[in-house]
Amino acid sequence: MSGNRLLGAAMATVLAVAGCGYHLAGHSTALPKNIHVIAVPALENKTTSYRLEQKLTAATVHEFLVKTSYRVVSNPEDGDAVLRGKVLSLEAVPLLFDTTTGRATTMLVTVKCEVTFTESATQKVLYHTDNFVFRNEYEISTDLKSFFEEQDPALDRLAQDFAVRLVAAVRENY
Repeated sequence: MSGNRLLGAAMATVLAVAGCGYHLAGHSTALPKNIHVIAVPALENKTTSYRLEQKLTAATVHEFLVKTSYRVVSNPEDGDAVLRGKVLSLEAVPLLFDTTTGRATTMLVTVKCEVTFTESATQKVLYHTDNFVFRNEYEISTDLKSFFEEQDPALDRLAQDFAVRLVAAVRENY
């Protein structure tokens, strides 16, 4: 392998391992040093989707535990910071259809939330948005109604994908 090819292969490997995301200069993935415990009370559900807030809350707690060194509690009084959220809307739009049956096979799912992350001691808002939008495509194997049922693994995937983006937004944009 020539030197340029070897360098190119090494850079491609580094980029693949690092992921495809980007970070803005000056933004940190660490919250203020005095935050050790994050309270994540159940998200409020302003949609008609049954128990959606429970799935999203559980996935967000799991993501904080897996990707950070913070301790996570549910009681806001026990946290150095509190992450509160309201699920404002959930929308699923068909993207792809089976040509033989006419049934949707892929859906674009959009979840819109209001999110506030507040430091408990000072009540300083570290992160806030009225328009946290999570959007992703999901294949569905049955009908749309079963996609949103609590037992459906697709809803678990949706919740996990949502949590990854939410935790990253809070950690990187405070």
